[in-house]
Amino acid sequence: MGKRVVITGIGVISPNGSNIPDFLHSLQHGVSGIKFIPQYEEFHFNCQVAGSPNFNLEMLHGYISETSLYGLKGKGIGFGIKAALDAWTDAGNEIAGQETLWDTGCVFGSSVADTDVIKNAISKVDAKESKKLGSRVVEQIMNSGVTAYISGRLGLANKVISNSSACATGTQAIVMGYEYIKHGMAKRMLVGSSEFVDAYVFGAFDSMRVLSRKFNDQPEKASRPMSMTAGGFIPGSGAGALVIEELDYALARGAKIYGEILGGNHNSGGQRSGGTMTAPSGPGVIRCIQDALADANISGNDVDLISGHLTATVADKFEVENWTKALGRKGEDFPQINSLKSMIGHCLSAAGSIETVASVLQLEHQFVHPNINLEDPNPEIIDLISKKNLPVSMVSREVNVIAKANFGFGDINACLIIAKYR
Repeated sequence: MGKRVVITGIGVISPNGSNIPDFLHSLQHGVSGIKFIPQYEEFHFNCQVAGSPNFNLEMLHGYISETSLYGLKGKGIGFGIKAALDAWTDAGNEIAGQETLWDTGCVFGSSVADTDVIKNAISKVDAKESKKLGSRVVEQIMNSGVTAYISGRLGLANKVISNSSACATGTQAIVMGYEYIKHGMAKRMLVGSSEFVDAYVFGAFDSMRVLSRKFNDQPEKASRPMSMTAGGFIPGSGAGALVIEELDYALARGAKIYGEILGGNHNSGGQRSGGTMTAPSGPGVIRCIQDALADANISGNDVDLISGHLTATVADKFEVENWTKALGRKGEDFPQINSLKSMIGHCLSAAGSIETVASVLQLEHQFVHPNINLEDPNPEIIDLISKKNLPVSMVSREVNVIAKANFGFGDINACLIIAKYR
């Protein structure tokens, strides 16, 4: 059976809330964090809106040393540091201290190192001014930079891993940490992911013509998962983090328990059976969900809420269809389903971790957050699962089990099953 794994701390940097109280308020009231970005109009991007957190690096005073902060330039690393250390202290731990925590590790992911830091380094080299680069560039452009900052600040000495699986990264990081604890390889893990989508990353997606371009004058309405008027996704930035630990370990130190991770799975569809570099394989998705349910020792009938990937593209209807097949439920028997991307856009590698924090809050406070901008649900989706399962305002209701999944470029899937702790 393995060890029981519980959630004891959460932290978030989101376009609609840079701390847990603000984020919770936004979830319950359907507050969008998507804004018009003047720079994107100047660059003549087709899409000119994005999910942008209220954040600056000065917010990290007290989180890391002043020496480390002085040389830090990358927002992606900054997002991760704040979310992770907020989760750490939320779990009742102190930041200060020189202790080496052999029983505690970290899995924290990202997709791309901060490209504005890379651009600045390239420009200095091109100008034959490499001596002006300084000694801090490498640690900020390596993909493991955020994990190195977090683990070094806290003395985490168990497994320290930087994963990168595109949009599945955040959920995969949590599943990996859960697996290490379940199988007795760690007592506690700090898990999550971060992403800073700057103009260079944004422009790459804009050139693919996969972003919404019809709501530049109405940013809050631009992200429309499961809607007939969905015209593409809206990139977002941020970070989510959780402290998870073996149940007995948490009880022994008197930790607050937000919920329990019952099971999880991550796999690949192998880019077969309809799966490609940019689209998930239906059989791979279904298998991932069903294997997560089996790991949790529950059936599809036990799921009360689905926190979907649901990016506001044509893939939404195929995702919902895969959920009906994986759970063996459809029509009015289907559980409630929501997409946080309607409020914050698609935060790429950070999506799964931020959405998992949202799931934990829905468990704790017993509500289902709305799908905003869903005035016109896709009829093909309604035919599968019934309109009543698509909440457009907050629903106060009993929520015991949530299935959270994300699917990334490269046909990578990750699914997590979390529940109220009993």
